Formats: sequence, structure tokens, C-alpha cells
Amino acid sequence: MYAPLDMLHHMRTTINLPDGLAREVKLRAAAEGRTVTSLVEEGLRMVLGRSEERPVDEPLPAYGDPGARFLVDLHDREALWRALGEDRPR
Repeated sequence: MYAPLDMLHHMRTTINLPDGLAREVKLRAAAEGRTVTSLVEEGLRMVLGRSEERPVDEPLPAYGDPGARFLVDLHDREALWRALGEDRPR
């Protein structure tokens, strides 16, 4: 027996969520009789379907002497983990 065509277009992936958010998602899914996957999919479709432009990120203020210690680009996840003393990216 062959799988339906739409079954062939799904990808398994792992996402990292803060513990509190993960608990909320699980509780909401259970309350609505849905899967966590269906809630995440719905949320992503809502975000991706927005027609408005995303606001431009304002630069973060920098304090102290940049020559005395390094500064980290918060958009670079691996650099942030290295700065925090973690030797592996998350």
C-alpha cells in the first residue's frame, strides 16, 4: 500500500522551546484535543501568512569599553553560546 501524496511532503525536525512555552502548548493541545504538531503548524502558518512587514530590529545599546571585553552579536547563536562558556551550539 502506498502513502498518500501529502504524507511524502512532511519533514521531521526538532525545535527548542522555553520550558514554560512547551508546557502551555501541551496543555492547550490536550484541552483542544489536538496534537502539539497541529498547534505549531497553525501558528507558523499564521505568522508566515501575515502581509505586514516585520518591524526593523533596533540596535541593542552597548555599555562599557568595547576594547576591554568582546561584544557578541545576539543574532549569532553559536557566538552567543561560546561567550556564555558553552562549547557546543544549541
